[in-house]
Amino acid sequence: MALLHFSSSLSLRATSSRPALTRPITPSSPIFRLASPVQNSTKFSNWVVDFRSNSLKFLLSGALTLGLSLSGIQLAEAKVGVNKPELLPKDFTTVIDVAGFLSDGQEKRLAQEIENIEKDTGFKLRVLAQNYPDTPGLAIRDFWQVDDRTIVFVADPTFGNILNFNVGDSVDLDIPRSFWSRLAGKYGNMFYWKEKGEDTSIESAVMAISNCLREPVGPNNCSEVK
Repeated sequence: MALLHFSSSLSLRATSSRPALTRPITPSSPIFRLASPVQNSTKFSNWVVDFRSNSLKFLLSGALTLGLSLSGIQLAEAKVGVNKPELLPKDFTTVIDVAGFLSDGQEKRLAQEIENIEKDTGFKLRVLAQNYPDTPGLAIRDFWQVDDRTIVFVADPTFGNILNFNVGDSVDLDIPRSFWSRLAGKYGNMFYWKEKGEDTSIESAVMAISNCLREPVGPNNCSEVK
């Protein structure tokens, strides 16, 4: 699971209590050459990665990061980023499934839950299901108008753990970073989604996020993945 974080400072921070890599991200850095998002008017993107071991690194796949599985997979080869706006739907939707993991009914249920989340909490959840390199990539940023109140949830099983998140600054203030690690550990691990199906992992993760966002902010909010 890769946990990514949007921030105006464009720096890389670790969410774990383990030693963390901290360095600035600039448009000329290797990260951007591997197809990370670029800074726009909403100051898109400060990537926060939760490290399980020093041997892991992140693999940028268009608008998301893959490869930092909490299950302990080894170093992944960097892939060339993609930008395929043709994979985006013509009409706006909060759920995009280019991998075919979800049925039409599941997409509609998730879209309704996401609408309720935004109405009730003000936070915006967006879901992209893909199999790298079949991804809209960079095009997703403008399509969804990602800002600091947006959670981009990318379901991609390429490197084992299917759950990957981009987390906006305002979300990060209310939701403990450990929540995303626990969420990926429970519903994103390979054993779970291979047994239950990718669709079940996605639906379970969305409901867990929904429950978390509705909890009162405090020292113990989102302490359990429900």
